[in-house]
Amino acid sequence: MNVTVFSALAFEQPFLDQANAGRHAVQYYAQCLTDQTVPLAQGAAAVSVFGSDDLSAPVLAQLWAHGVRYVLVRAAGTDQVDLPAAHRLGLRMAHVPDYSPHAIAEHAVALLLALARHLRRADQQLRANDFRLDKLIGFELRGKTVGIVGVGHIGAVLAGILHGFGCRLLGQDLRPDDALRQRYGLEYVDLPTLCAQADIVSLHTPLTAATQHLFGDELLGQLKPGAVLLNTGRGGVLDTAAALRALASGQLGYLGLDVYEGEQGLFFADHTRDPLRDATFAKLLTYDNVLMTAHQGYLTREALASLAAAAVAAFDAWGQGQPAAHEL
Repeated sequence: MNVTVFSALAFEQPFLDQANAGRHAVQYYAQCLTDQTVPLAQGAAAVSVFGSDDLSAPVLAQLWAHGVRYVLVRAAGTDQVDLPAAHRLGLRMAHVPDYSPHAIAEHAVALLLALARHLRRADQQLRANDFRLDKLIGFELRGKTVGIVGVGHIGAVLAGILHGFGCRLLGQDLRPDDALRQRYGLEYVDLPTLCAQADIVSLHTPLTAATQHLFGDELLGQLKPGAVLLNTGRGGVLDTAAALRALASGQLGYLGLDVYEGEQGLFFADHTRDPLRDATFAKLLTYDNVLMTAHQGYLTREALASLAAAAVAAFDAWGQGQPAAHEL
């Protein structure tokens, strides 16, 4: 099968090549899929895309016109996909929902620990020969109440990790899991209760019309004063402007982000020579109690190998006339 891979980052290509082992003819392009780059897919039966690619109805129609019949999203989130349009066209769509929930959950904990112990400030001070401890008093995780919003694969792994730290666990999900209740003592509650009781809130819910800016002024205002908020899910779940207001008032004590609602066109590229034109992003960076990473939660060797294996397995299945795992 001829496959065109869009948004092909250099570090992931060896993993895809190893998983493919020459079975499919793969063409890599660093460019995102847009209405301007669709012609790059000419001659391919399948394309693989990433989270920043455009899968709106017009782009999907152009893919079909160029002969593409299969689309694999190398990610769990599919909020950028116009699924009704894909189904009308007859495009077969699949994604990779569980390539490594451990990678994301562990990154959320890394952000949390770094914030709790002021590691960014500590590193900066040490490198400046400043060994004072006055501004580095942190807090322990043991005994803290953690609210997990979206207790799917990633949220369940996070629950296990934080249970090991001795945290009390609250969860909010449309499908409560009794096994997590029994294993970790996780208590399912509604969002207002979760916000009112949690010292730490971690967001792992998919981005949908219902969850767009789910955490805005109203829910942020219901957080315990000084609470920690983590988002390693989708940037649009958090209203960044509202988060800035909560930081300014002190209502939000710490903010750890691996995703950002304005990340498209910013993340995954070198902008060291460019002026920073996103005023909201620039404002976030002025806060010592904000720690941000550029959507790298998935970036482990294990996760990249799993993503590549799942992508190639989908191409194998489609090439054999079989449905791929996790078709949409």
